[in-house]
Amino acid sequence: MSRIALLVALVASFIPQSLAQTPTYKGALTLSPIAGNSKCLSSQNGNANGSPVVIADCTGGAEQLFTFQNGQVTMYGGKMCLDVTDGVNADGTKLQIWQCYAGAPNQAWYYNFWDNSLSWTNKGKCLDLTNWSLSNGNRVQIWGCSPGNPNQFWNVGYMASNLPAQSQNGQTGTNNCGTGSSASSKCQTLWLNSYDDFCLFGPPKTASIGDIEREAVAYCTKGTHGTRVFPPGTFKGVHWVKTPDYVQITGQGDFTKIHVPKGDEGGELDNHGADGNGNPIGGLIYGNVFGNNQQFHEWTEFLSYKEFCIRACVGPNAPNNCNHIYDEMGCQWNMPANYNTGVFESCEGDDSLPM
Repeated sequence: MSRIALLVALVASFIPQSLAQTPTYKGALTLSPIAGNSKCLSSQNGNANGSPVVIADCTGGAEQLFTFQNGQVTMYGGKMCLDVTDGVNADGTKLQIWQCYAGAPNQAWYYNFWDNSLSWTNKGKCLDLTNWSLSNGNRVQIWGCSPGNPNQFWNVGYMASNLPAQSQNGQTGTNNCGTGSSASSKCQTLWLNSYDDFCLFGPPKTASIGDIEREAVAYCTKGTHGTRVFPPGTFKGVHWVKTPDYVQITGQGDFTKIHVPKGDEGGELDNHGADGNGNPIGGLIYGNVFGNNQQFHEWTEFLSYKEFCIRACVGPNAPNNCNHIYDEMGCQWNMPANYNTGVFESCEGDDSLPM
């Protein structure tokens, strides 16, 4: 087990189940295996009792939207629930949806947002990607819970075409940002598309990153994402690198133009704050790098008054490649790369060692 997986398991063991029964994101959510961001859990036969729960291409349809409430995972306006077929507590039992019944043991689940597992309450079994297969129609199962098992790592999120007004409790901005731009935008959704079409989180007003990280807003290079736009002359160099498992952007600039105080050495912004919410709260990232409009569930950004770096990760190593441990060490420790000024480039490369 990696150090990160061990740390997550230890932290999770001290979190009461009552505090970790639901994701930190709210509303109707997609459920995707860590093996593939473009795949979602889906009810194969709609809202019919006994409909198999399978892997399918993400569409965001009603058959792929799950709401966590009252210890159940519901669908179709709370009428249907994720259900263990016949209540058989055995490895390999497949899942279905069935009419919801309050207190039904077959329909009792809790989601641990520290390790992204969905467990059958008090049964020692977890939602499991059968045979690690992303084939459409692969029916998911329950299996003995095993911390760090990638088959049992399930990301929750939203389709880019159906973003909520707000995704987390306590959020100060919005995720459904529209198009265009505004100098006072409170958008908290980033896009990473190319070396000349990307966004960063930054202060909404003049304040140090450490003081404003929970309220940071989106600044983008293009005025088409409903965000604030970087003023001319902000960037002095940009280095875009795509690897098989992440996209990374590094460089230098004058970020006093976006309210970072001169001399502020900055801090980390990421999808896992100390309470499970993001920094900023409700911050989401999407891009067209590994597929159209895909959500990056694991990401990390560092920003100071003169330097920036951001990495967004996919695949089974995403938590390691985009970890959030060395939050005081800055860009060049966490993301060794080209930070030269006067160069704006786009490259492909290999993964570096895990952060």
